[in-house]
Amino acid sequence: MKLCSHFPLRITRIDPHRPRPTAPPTLLRPLGSPSSLPLCPRAAVPPQLAVVSVLSLASGCSPPRRQPQGRERGGQRESPRGVCGSLARCGEGLQLRRQQLPSFFSLFPSGPWLLSQNYYGNVLKTSANLQTNACVTTAKLVPKYIRETLKNVHEDVTSRYYGCGLVVPERLENCQVLDLGCGSGRDCYMLSQLVGKKGHVTGIDMTKAQVEVAKTYLEYHMEKFGFQAPNVTFIQGCIEKLTEAGVQKESYDIVVSNCVINLVPDKQQVLQEVYGALKYGGELYFSDVYASLEVPEDIKSHKVLWGECLGGALYWKDLAIIAQKIGFSLPRLVTANIITVQNKELESVIGDCRFVSATFRLFKLPKTEPAKRCQVVYKGGITGHEKELIFDANFTFKEGEAVEVDEETAAVLKNSRFGQDFLFTPVGATLPAMRGRSELETKDIIRDPFKLAEESDKVKSKHAPDGTGGCCGKKQSCCGKKQS
Repeated sequence: MKLCSHFPLRITRIDPHRPRPTAPPTLLRPLGSPSSLPLCPRAAVPPQLAVVSVLSLASGCSPPRRQPQGRERGGQRESPRGVCGSLARCGEGLQLRRQQLPSFFSLFPSGPWLLSQNYYGNVLKTSANLQTNACVTTAKLVPKYIRETLKNVHEDVTSRYYGCGLVVPERLENCQVLDLGCGSGRDCYMLSQLVGKKGHVTGIDMTKAQVEVAKTYLEYHMEKFGFQAPNVTFIQGCIEKLTEAGVQKESYDIVVSNCVINLVPDKQQVLQEVYGALKYGGELYFSDVYASLEVPEDIKSHKVLWGECLGGALYWKDLAIIAQKIGFSLPRLVTANIITVQNKELESVIGDCRFVSATFRLFKLPKTEPAKRCQVVYKGGITGHEKELIFDANFTFKEGEAVEVDEETAAVLKNSRFGQDFLFTPVGATLPAMRGRSELETKDIIRDPFKLAEESDKVKSKHAPDGTGGCCGKKQSCCGKKQS
């Protein structure tokens, strides 16, 4: 029998006559591994079938029960009886143990995709099956023009919506938009109406079942929108392999993503692909789940928490590091909401780790001279934001009012699609038509999504004592349909 050669093994002689437990065969974990990570079977299962056992986790089998941790013996921890390490030949009295235990996804790179495809393609039938609120849009005032577009989306599409935010950036007319992890196509059909006949929306998703739902209603939506030719395209593919899926370089004005990037282990690869797909001046506008600390391995390898977008959450401080390494501007925080878990068992697995759903904007700016601090005046007129443009959590621009901005914000406004919507003047200059002036305060720019979420909760508790649910009101979804 040929044993795995990828990991160093240590052979330890054990007593072949030691009595074995009579419990039925079940998956066991290697010593020292995360409690929710099943990697090897009991001795009754041949070692070469261990891979099949692990893949059964991705296909939806129940996780194994927690096994005894063994006891101390001679200064070393002894394995529980019947446990035979990573690979075993107990009948010959050998115990093989890895000296270093790799993570679940480094052992089985296809694990995340199998888990995600099964969870979103087979386990979840509607948003009512979710175990946390990570994949449900939280309470937020949605502009009327967006609510109207959502009403035009077919009920079968909206019922399979699992987003954690509302990814509708401003000034979408005639834009080329790419939706990462489009799922059943809800956001694509909403954006289709906003970009108009001259714009185009491309949705990409790796789950065949979701893409099929989206394609099924393409003709229905184009007819409802009054479009002669479809302005939406759906493709099946991986968001960290956009080029392989046929996405052209520098071909999109905007890339949106709604609670999907967390499902990919290599976040940097995803952002690198997005950077390549964007035109200069373009932006990635995305909602996702972030963690308050580095996510422990037992959370990462938990199949439900992975499917619920928590297992793959990025430590929030790492986003800025990855983004700037690739070439993006600093992440601009837009909104944030604390995630709650409606399951006691899952709460015990999560422990002290906290999660938040947050929307960020990342801009791909051209290599030009650094912008200077200046004052800007919003001209108004952007659809749905004619009088006021809430650009992010730190800057709100009112029509005709001068606002002093830092170098970073000035560069973003000047070199993006928003350039034509602002007047740029030196600090202190007075314009004849200026209605007011707001100086740049010395307070810290809010970049921490947990801090913003806490502040938002305080405001909500003061202004909405009765509570709200969903983004359109109590117990309603954005499509106006009651949630079950």
